[in-house]
Amino acid sequence: MAAETGTEVADGVIVGHGGVTMTKNYRRYALGVLLLGYISSYVDRQIMGVVLPAIKAEFLLADWQLGFLSGIAFAIFYATLGMPIAFFADRSSRRNVIATAIGVWSLMTAACAYVTGFGTLALARIGVGVGEAGSSPPSHSMIADLYPPEERSGALAVYALGVYLGTMIAFAVGAFVVEQYGWREAFLLVGLPGIAIAALVRFTLVEPSRGFSEGKPAPEPKPVDWSEFREQIANGFRHIWNDRVSFHTVMGVTLISFVGYGGAVWGYSFFIRSFNMGITETGIFLALIIGIFGTSGAILGGRLADWLGAKDARWSYWIVSLAKLVAAPLIVVFFLAEKEVALWVYVPVTILGAFYLGPSFAAIQNRAPLEMRTTVSSIMLFIINIVGLGLGPQLVGILSDVLEPTYGIESLRYALLLTSVISLWGAYHYYLAGRAMGEEAKAKAQA
Repeated sequence: MAAETGTEVADGVIVGHGGVTMTKNYRRYALGVLLLGYISSYVDRQIMGVVLPAIKAEFLLADWQLGFLSGIAFAIFYATLGMPIAFFADRSSRRNVIATAIGVWSLMTAACAYVTGFGTLALARIGVGVGEAGSSPPSHSMIADLYPPEERSGALAVYALGVYLGTMIAFAVGAFVVEQYGWREAFLLVGLPGIAIAALVRFTLVEPSRGFSEGKPAPEPKPVDWSEFREQIANGFRHIWNDRVSFHTVMGVTLISFVGYGGAVWGYSFFIRSFNMGITETGIFLALIIGIFGTSGAILGGRLADWLGAKDARWSYWIVSLAKLVAAPLIVVFFLAEKEVALWVYVPVTILGAFYLGPSFAAIQNRAPLEMRTTVSSIMLFIINIVGLGLGPQLVGILSDVLEPTYGIESLRYALLLTSVISLWGAYHYYLAGRAMGEEAKAKAQA
């Protein structure tokens, strides 16, 4: 057994630089705990979609205000603070940063139960965004050091299940609590369990060294010198700009997230308004569809990217393009069909819509320098969340208000349909990322 190969041996042990080992069972456990943290973040984030109708009624808010609370109020701080936190995490304990972040967003979610109006709720949601800024970039980096490149899309696809499992819990549990007890109690119920998850991360996880899964010696630890922050961030942006694969991946995931966040925030209200479904009925339906078929799609997308990418690296990206192209006509049918047809069509739309997460996260980690993995991931999430989370729900809310005089209660249906077209633009960037990967492989073969 070669001590410095970083490859997996028969019993599932990863051997890092210098013969340090990490078992398959531990890696699965660590991935599971990080997944719990990501689930918590999405429960706390997506609960807004469940409580929007109740908050709108109590505080008499317009759709643009609801879009602000769900998007920009959260995204600005979530996105911008992610970079300095990532800089700190690249030079310190990623595990401790993640644990602290989970604790902060959980407490701020619970604080939403005590707001008195639009202003105080906006401040509380900003607090949630501040907490969530510190979780995903260091989690991506830790997972990249736990799983070698040939398993990374699959592992990050498992982590990405937090999007769907968290949304499922928010919709199912949140809907029941809102209808039976009220929206304030829903915030308390989903916020407080995160404290226990934070403790699991802090006291049960061991952080792998940078480059561990690839058998590389860990870079010399750098002190947290904030005078280097601007240079580190600039280098991260420069890497994404100069690396064509990373650039097109970030563009693709941002455009698809723009559509996805708009749909995630407003989808609950759409089912109630256009399909005349009840609060609990909508919550159960979306929880089952997103929980079962969203998670299946994320796993399938990650596995296909690993399997096809091993045969032809371009297909790690083209599988996302193909999924979006197949989904496009189904999305049109979903928004224009009658309820009975639309609910069935929503199943394949959900499966195909989940393909992109694992391959996207893996692509960024695979191509980032070891000492900058957390930073590069934070830059990707900064762009995704400023554009996608910040503007996606806001644009849907504005379009709904603009279209309301013409379409009445159906204005939200057409606002969501119009924004969904942007997914095709994102699919084109994944095609370009695959093409750039092919050109790079060809150049190496000829060298």
